[in-house]
Amino acid sequence: MTRCEHGVEDLCPPGVKLYERALRTGHISAEDAAEAPCLTDFGLLHPALDDLDRLEPVPPAAALHRLLRSSAARIADERRREERLTEQFEPLLRAGDPGTGGDTPTLRLHSGTKPINQAITDAMAEASREVLCVQSHTGLTGPRARIAAAAARDRDQAILDRGARIRALYQHTLRHVPAVYGGFERLRGDIEVRGLDETPDRLIVIDHAVAFLPAAADGSLALEARHPALIKYFATTFDRLWQLATPLYPTLEHRPTVNGITPRQQAIAALLVEGHTDAVIAERLGMNIRTARVHIAKLATTLGSESRAQLGYLIGRSGILDQEG
Repeated sequence: MTRCEHGVEDLCPPGVKLYERALRTGHISAEDAAEAPCLTDFGLLHPALDDLDRLEPVPPAAALHRLLRSSAARIADERRREERLTEQFEPLLRAGDPGTGGDTPTLRLHSGTKPINQAITDAMAEASREVLCVQSHTGLTGPRARIAAAAARDRDQAILDRGARIRALYQHTLRHVPAVYGGFERLRGDIEVRGLDETPDRLIVIDHAVAFLPAAADGSLALEARHPALIKYFATTFDRLWQLATPLYPTLEHRPTVNGITPRQQAIAALLVEGHTDAVIAERLGMNIRTARVHIAKLATTLGSESRAQLGYLIGRSGILDQEG
């Protein structure tokens, strides 16, 4: 019997047709099923208890649930493998890198919220000049965020007490989050915060000597970088974003409204004309999708749009994007 060389997520056309037929009729013959052996291989068809030559379909909802459960188990296994690899190689990374000329590696991977925060705290304890920080909305809620915030408060104040300064870039949508803005006000010293509609992922650069950046989407891994070329690149990127950003703290600079369009709606308009969905716009601007849709509706009302396609045209004709920045 010929086997199908594809995964369950890419069912072959004969398989799809036979499965649909089995769902409609309640069964198909084993002879017919031979055209698409993948259906039995993937557990979408099974023999009838009273007739082994007749195959009955597994309900799609049950099949999907089982397959998703299997997929989740594989992902969990891969994550455990990543953790084991990290544990295995971390001491080897600490042993030194041929290009470092010393006992401090240019790259080091940290796994877990507490080890990551401890590594940042250790690096901050040696700093005395400046800390640069980029913070997107990701990771600012939940247990991991609370642990990170508690650790950051003490170490930030300690470095400010040593006469260093902190410059931080946040998304504009975070200015109204009490936990974020309140954190600035509790600190004493030379700290300045600016905002952008969009920021890259989180980045911390300490004394232009060491940087920390995410190495996993869920924040479970962080990369510590000490290579001079990387540090220079990160610091230069930060400075260029800093020049484009709007002051948030200690002074707040209000961005202008253009032709009745608020700054936030201008940012949304720029993403709309690029063809992004509401979900993508919400994610990139650090807001929930309901808030994004409210702003889109207000934008459409202001410009007199009656459809999504017309809205893109009216945005372009209004000139509001020409006045950004």
